[in-house]
Amino acid sequence: MNAQAPRPVVNLDELPLAATSRGARFAAQTCEFGLMLGLSHLGAALFVVPPGKTAGPFHRHHVSDEMFLILSGAADYRLGDTRLPVKAGDCLGAPAGGPAHQIINTGAEPLRYLAFSNNGIADVVEYPDSGRIRIDVGAAGAHREDATFKAGGRLAPMDAWEGEDVGEEDR
Repeated sequence: MNAQAPRPVVNLDELPLAATSRGARFAAQTCEFGLMLGLSHLGAALFVVPPGKTAGPFHRHHVSDEMFLILSGAADYRLGDTRLPVKAGDCLGAPAGGPAHQIINTGAEPLRYLAFSNNGIADVVEYPDSGRIRIDVGAAGAHREDATFKAGGRLAPMDAWEGEDVGEEDR
């Protein structure tokens, strides 16, 4: 959580960007500026993605809506089984429970976009390419920052009683 007092205004060109990368496919500079503005229920972040890269895995949220506004550059918006070309000025929606999504920089310049999401107390995120899921639940606050349960992995279907000690059956 941001320890500084919230600011009423931030300038996108002055945000402190943090670089992250993973392997050859994933790289971005990001800043979660919603917290700087004192927003606890609305996530707001700036992403700057190098050419040929994507900021994160193909995924879908089951609780949180996401919206993206392309500021500059060109990309493919991978949405379910389709790829849609997007450019500066395009606004992209990723509703909770909708198709999985990913933004891939297909241009020659860095891709800059804003990402917005509602920050509730829980979310379940599914990663179709790897078959993983992620569950974050917090008793108070936002699931990303204040989760009391964070876990992920691969699931297999089961009924509610599987693996439970139900005692001996009556005869």
